[in-house]
Amino acid sequence: MDKSLREECGVFAVSGHEAAAELTFLGLHALQHRGQESAGIVVVDSAGEARIHKGMGLVAEAIKIEDVSGLPGQVAIGHARYSTTGESELHNAQPALVNYRDGTLALAHNGNLTNAAELRARLVTEGAIFQSTMDSEVIVHLIARSQQPGPDRQVLEALTEVEGAFSLVIIVNDTIYAARDPRGFRPLILGRKGPAVIVASETCALDLIEAEYLRDIEPGEVLKIKHGKIEELPRLAPEGRAACIFELVYFARPDSSIWGCSVDAARRAFGRRLAREHPVEADCVFSVPDSSNSAALGFSEESRIPLELALIRNHYIGRTFIQPQQSDRDFKVRIKYNPVREVIDGKRVVIVDDSLVRGTTSRGLVSMIRENGAKQIHLRLSSPPIRFPCFYGIDMPTKEELLASDRSVEEIREYLGVDSLGYLSLEGMIGAVEQFGPYCHACFTGNYPAPLTDLEKGLLTAVGCR
Repeated sequence: MDKSLREECGVFAVSGHEAAAELTFLGLHALQHRGQESAGIVVVDSAGEARIHKGMGLVAEAIKIEDVSGLPGQVAIGHARYSTTGESELHNAQPALVNYRDGTLALAHNGNLTNAAELRARLVTEGAIFQSTMDSEVIVHLIARSQQPGPDRQVLEALTEVEGAFSLVIIVNDTIYAARDPRGFRPLILGRKGPAVIVASETCALDLIEAEYLRDIEPGEVLKIKHGKIEELPRLAPEGRAACIFELVYFARPDSSIWGCSVDAARRAFGRRLAREHPVEADCVFSVPDSSNSAALGFSEESRIPLELALIRNHYIGRTFIQPQQSDRDFKVRIKYNPVREVIDGKRVVIVDDSLVRGTTSRGLVSMIRENGAKQIHLRLSSPPIRFPCFYGIDMPTKEELLASDRSVEEIREYLGVDSLGYLSLEGMIGAVEQFGPYCHACFTGNYPAPLTDLEKGLLTAVGCR
């Protein structure tokens, strides 16, 4: 499918609650949009024994209710994964769990390390044996092999060696460590439920379990959480903040707040700016559900063009489906979306979407909407053209596969078959949410804020990266 931008994962942690496994299970359900390939939970009980359950697929497929009931303890971390490095296989599912000289060590990671291959090669030379192809396992080995006294210093030393994007929850025995990389690419928030401390990728996970939002974990911050109490460890060396603006454009759930910004409000602001930058005369506006719903609302509010429900999304598509024998280039589009002909027929329509990747889904949608009688089709996108791949935790096509990498807006318009095409400008996108930045916008500009060590040294293939 064209909408192939995928966040690497969502993380969740609980410290100091007797139903830690159950809360983590629920938290992962709320973060399901961040990773749908695998899911797992690690729980540590009062005797210090760690138990793990993980599996492939959605949270409900990977973890059953009976599995959760067999995970007693007051300390837990969980993970829902999409792969950006490492294949989609069970041995790459997280959390990672090992025993090392200081006890139990488990880790769940959101992001992408840009020097993982270099570190992995060094660790293998030193005798490390890797059990997976995911970059996150590098951090496990760095902690386990550290000569620093005690877990606090071991964790801190390991985090000073890695580059790129990481929002982490780590268990060492009965203690949880939560950390964000110094640029703060990916969100990580702190909450409380009674005496228990909660860490999660987004606030929507707190809402589900009725926990109180405390604050965002800051870029470079490393927290030690034990028995529901929070201690700040020395921060990682500061770097220029570079929060991923695509979290606000597409990835985060609209009912979440990240970096102090309501995701829904941000997307409505993008839509309003888009309407001002690319006005059009039309009869109705509609979104490509679900991630562009808020942007379409903003576009409609600003343009005063009525908002309609013109595309229905099928939410019940499994991981695989049967494709008819006959050739149908639009089949994957048709199984996911269905137009409401009565809304479209004879109308000048504005389609609002959040982004354009390869363009194949959008092209199929345009064809389908034409077939349903649209007189004119105007496509509006609430982000700039995606011209460069991401190396900080988004599973994105290579530069050659990105539709906008070597095409003008007019060439893209002709390829899609729309009457007009308008992208939100970079200035408009950033300006709409400027007070919550600064941001990483490398996928639009090619300006990468963190070193791309593995790429520059030609090492990406060493860990299965693209």
